[in-house]
Amino acid sequence: MKKGEIYEGVIEKVDFPNKGYVNIDGEKVIVKNGIPGQKVRFMINKKRSGRVEGRLLEVLEKSPLEVREPVCSIFPACGGCMYQTMSYEEQLKMKENQVKSLLQAAVGEDVDLHWEGIHGSPIEFGYRNKMEFSFGDEFKDGPLSLGLHKKGSTYDVLTASDCKLVHPDMTAILSCVLDFFTELGAVHYKKMQHTGYLRHLLLRRGVTSGEILVHVITTSQAQYDYAPLVSRLLALPLEGKIVGIMHIINDSLSDVVQSDETQILYGQDYFYETLLGLRFKISTFSFFQPNSLAAEVLYSIVRDYIGDTKDKEVFDLYSGTGTIAQLLASVAKEVIGVEIVEEAVEAAKVNAALNGLTNCRFIAGDVLKALDDLTEKPDMIVLDPPRDGIHPKALPKILAYGVENIVYISCKPTSLARDLPSFLAAGYQIQRTCSVDQFCETVHCETICLLSNRKPDAQ
Repeated sequence: MKKGEIYEGVIEKVDFPNKGYVNIDGEKVIVKNGIPGQKVRFMINKKRSGRVEGRLLEVLEKSPLEVREPVCSIFPACGGCMYQTMSYEEQLKMKENQVKSLLQAAVGEDVDLHWEGIHGSPIEFGYRNKMEFSFGDEFKDGPLSLGLHKKGSTYDVLTASDCKLVHPDMTAILSCVLDFFTELGAVHYKKMQHTGYLRHLLLRRGVTSGEILVHVITTSQAQYDYAPLVSRLLALPLEGKIVGIMHIINDSLSDVVQSDETQILYGQDYFYETLLGLRFKISTFSFFQPNSLAAEVLYSIVRDYIGDTKDKEVFDLYSGTGTIAQLLASVAKEVIGVEIVEEAVEAAKVNAALNGLTNCRFIAGDVLKALDDLTEKPDMIVLDPPRDGIHPKALPKILAYGVENIVYISCKPTSLARDLPSFLAAGYQIQRTCSVDQFCETVHCETICLLSNRKPDAQ
């Protein structure tokens, strides 16, 4: 096989995250963005040290697993969804097998994962409470678009006017904003030239409250009167209610959503969401689980895995806005949360006060350094690290506490698979493991693992 050659074959299986395998004359080729059972045409684009990768060119035949018609107009070109033509049951089955086989390979066949299955999201569509849409064009110098990037492209943007990952309120707002700026003739920001005006539309909507925040993110390279847009947005017949409209100016060269200056055009820059009876105030950039209803499933399992916290000191490392800490605080002696993002720590303090919790303490800092400064000794530890997992230098410090129970929540199973052998080497054993699908139709999946210093069958 040589680079540039084109082949056809059937995707035999798909590993996390969306790595498909096609067998060509006994040689395995990795082809991403497919579904098991699809017959595909692909071009060899990478070949090194015995590993061959191909770029998907065309799906020649549907997979037997594809039993549904696409639910939106831009599938499969859009990179937002991958599996929407599969039944949700099959998606769950595939994700469960992916996570289970990944973890089993990491710890060895003789180690029992004590696997408890996968939990689906209570709702399959319209589940996202936050979405970042990009301004751009669908092809070079084409008309203005607003939505999601084409699969495999960092430039082409498809208008997601009927995206089914979000509530219809969000797509109505998207269409309104796109129409407004199209009429004005405003231009999108071009990443390579660093010229242009429109960058992103960031929407947040409380699933339980229906409260909506609208953020238009632009450069400072032009000026427009936003009063007509505010009027149009507030006149939309929505199921929820817009509580804040912001204009965020971002002149950063990198393609990230951030603020150099925020102008509140209407209302406020926060909304409320309720999770398992606790109320959370969420602002523009606060981290919050993107699927509120599945987060309730996730946190209920975490609470069950942790068990009795009465009179115990709990460390919640990588605590974000303190959701887990607050769910545990009602029955613990004290919960100390450590989080590197200062805004998240401030939000955690506000939310703890909002819920009348006085035994939560939140520290802004890197887990690696913060552990050196803490004099308290935990009785149990909750870990909820970012996608890359626990910092390799922080792991020995966490293990050195020797606590009886550790609950590891992972948003990327490859990171958990990398870290698990270190826990086992330190004498921990896996007591319980399961997955929670917070991201239906996509490749992502959360995994929860209870690790204990005592044997699984000990009482």
